[in-house]
Amino acid sequence: MDEQGTDSYGIAAGELRSFIERFERLEIEKKEIAEQQKEVMAEAKGRGYDTKVMRKVIALRKRDKDDIAEEEAVLEMYKAALGMA
Repeated sequence: MDEQGTDSYGIAAGELRSFIERFERLEIEKKEIAEQQKEVMAEAKGRGYDTKVMRKVIALRKRDKDDIAEEEAVLEMYKAALGMA
């Protein structure tokens, strides 16, 4: 490596290390957030809420209303075709 921390392949070791360390910190934060989400769901379950349904509601809230309406219409059509409606 030369004085600027660049090896024969043109890689700036300090910059590379910085990117890797930032990514690793984010991985740790992601794991901590996932644990907090589990705790929230455990608390909700303890209060009698159906966490499976809650997760579906959370997923629906992320989606576009038109996409949801279209999917629900197709679902109802399929259910009717199968005598389930």
